[in-house]
Amino acid sequence: MKNLRIARRYAKALLLIGKEDGQAEAYRAELGGVARLIEENKALEQALCNPLYATEGRRKVLVTLVDKLGLSPLMKSFLMLLFDKGRIAFVGAISQYYNKLADELKGVARASLVSAVELPDETVDKIRATLSERTGKDIILEVSQDPSLIGGIVTRIGDLVLDGSIRTQLLNMRETLKRGESA
Repeated sequence: MKNLRIARRYAKALLLIGKEDGQAEAYRAELGGVARLIEENKALEQALCNPLYATEGRRKVLVTLVDKLGLSPLMKSFLMLLFDKGRIAFVGAISQYYNKLADELKGVARASLVSAVELPDETVDKIRATLSERTGKDIILEVSQDPSLIGGIVTRIGDLVLDGSIRTQLLNMRETLKRGESA
């Protein structure tokens, strides 16, 4: 819970600055790139976050990284602030929360669509349009397949799950029958 509060606080602050100077999307890209780099490279993560290494040595690693990536001056300052406050390990969580806030700012919602078989593009476009109409936001839809659904689709938008899969319907029917037998 504490990690979420930390991520939220720093992400909100960076987004406010991004809104003021019109660079919110640029900061999203830079922060996301740094977060992915650290996440994918465990040695780099250790070099930046492990308190067993000297603080000055870890700081030099971060300075070198920031210089090599050619980040904007504000992003350099932001990352150095995270390091100085002992929060550099939270850069991935901050990036995730920043993405969520930046999407809200743009009026975009991310959704996932899982189907038993590959859906035609027209069907995916209709689903995207319907979700967009219902939410009042532009929808970025991540489409995937899961044969275990048997048929139908499962859609997730944030915490909302719309499950129209045959598997779930069969499970619900089984539960109903069990309750009917025991009554």
